[in-house]
Amino acid sequence: MTIVPAGEAEEGPLRALDGLIRDEVEAAVGWRTMPAEVLPRPAGAIVLDPSKYAVARHLDQYVGLIRVAPLTRQPRIGLIAARADRHRRGIARALLAHALGSLHHSGTASTWAEVDESNTAATALFERNGARRAASALELVRR
Repeated sequence: MTIVPAGEAEEGPLRALDGLIRDEVEAAVGWRTMPAEVLPRPAGAIVLDPSKYAVARHLDQYVGLIRVAPLTRQPRIGLIAARADRHRRGIARALLAHALGSLHHSGTASTWAEVDESNTAATALFERNGARRAASALELVRR
């Protein structure tokens, strides 16, 4: 497996991976339980900025991705995911290490991400990499 740095992924395969991961999440737990920022897509179009994505490639296939938004005060990890058929193979760990290393080399001391408490795999991934709980969120849903 190799990591393709942010901005260097081929747009077509990146869009295909993004669409596949979106479909897999929606078919499983659904996006409402995911803390990822899911950008709206008009009529099935996938809206993404390839400069914000690093991807994991195995042979000739993209198998995982991470999106880092370079916000002014502190970058945000908006999404980290691997194809369902590639879970538990260290892809997310490698992507997170790559992203944190890139941020460190650019002079960024910290970043933030949101992880749903019920997602034990994601919680463990981030905590193993030095994450600490900084706050809790309260969401108001009006129906």
